[in-house]
Amino acid sequence: MIAKKDKPKYFLNATVRCNCGNFFTTGSTKENIKVEVCSNCHPFYTGSKNTLMESGGQIDKFKKRLRKANK
Repeated sequence: MIAKKDKPKYFLNATVRCNCGNFFTTGSTKENIKVEVCSNCHPFYTGSKNTLMESGGQIDKFKKRLRKANK
């Protein structure tokens, strides 16, 4: 007979803390959770156009090559 494993304890008021200082509660099997990014600081939710990657240089290079090819 296979022994049943105990279910993990479930915390109804688990605290989630973000690096930006924001915190909120949720249900989880961990009582305290640390995250790097949350909806308070993530660019998708904040509407920020700043990105970690600078892609403008690559786009400018492509447009320059395209103009040169069309001449």
